[in-house]
Amino acid sequence: MAAREFTVLGSASQVPTRTRNHNGYFLRWDREGILFDPGEGTQRQLLHASVAAYDLTRICVTHFHGDHSLGLAGIIQRINLDGVPHPIAAHYPASGQAYFDRLRYATAYRERVRLREEPVAADGTVAATPSFTLSARRLAHPVDTFGYRLVEPDGRRMLPERLRAAGIAGPDVSRLQREGSLGGVRLEEVSEPRPGQVFAFVMDTGMCEAVHELAAGADLLVLESTFLARDAALAAEVGHLTAGQAGEIAAKAGARHLVLTHFSQRYPDPACFAAEARAAGYTGGLTVAEDLATVPVPGRRG
Repeated sequence: MAAREFTVLGSASQVPTRTRNHNGYFLRWDREGILFDPGEGTQRQLLHASVAAYDLTRICVTHFHGDHSLGLAGIIQRINLDGVPHPIAAHYPASGQAYFDRLRYATAYRERVRLREEPVAADGTVAATPSFTLSARRLAHPVDTFGYRLVEPDGRRMLPERLRAAGIAGPDVSRLQREGSLGGVRLEEVSEPRPGQVFAFVMDTGMCEAVHELAAGADLLVLESTFLARDAALAAEVGHLTAGQAGEIAAKAGARHLVLTHFSQRYPDPACFAAEARAAGYTGGLTVAEDLATVPVPGRRG
């Protein structure tokens, strides 16, 4: 199993279809498992995707429209039923605290998991770990909505041929990485910069500056594309993107792989979304989301 991969649990917008569940997305990032926007049916979709409650370490909700949050009640009760032993952080718009409370305590259950409520009230960092920083930016939608961006710190890639030439091997490699120099050999002499990977998750929004900031340089960019171009006026009215706008955003951002999702039930042919994104100038990797599909985070940049 890949250490970093993205699984689509549901790809419909407001109305699910026979083949598309309400929203739900799971990002496996090394030892972290982040569940985004659990709509109705997410608990069952996790089962189909072979993702256990134990795999979850963090929940991120972009906003409190039902197709992005009604599954919270079942997810929270499931992690308690299974007795997940580690704390789970929950990030969500602070203005929706009342909705979160209602979903958390929708019915009776035995509460035994440490669920840390970490509401998001403004743009900025919402979590910082040794392996990544998670930040949020406010989007353009009728209710408070935040997009999320995960950034891995830059590091260095060790060069085996230079290590051999310097006579450094085994445990000394790790020591050199920790200390920066060893026996007169500097880390910079036997390594090269290794850019950190970037993941961005952008759901319901109209075009706005925050979308571009979240998407910039993303290795994997997940973007809502609720409508096609023929319904652009409706998209602008209700605070959503078209597939063409998503492709334009990804192209300007230099995103390496774009995942289109959150499709309106009115469109029976998902291939049209890919065509419009390409027509807007996007030439990178492209996935039109299907329920239970898994997309690997692209390998590190050279």
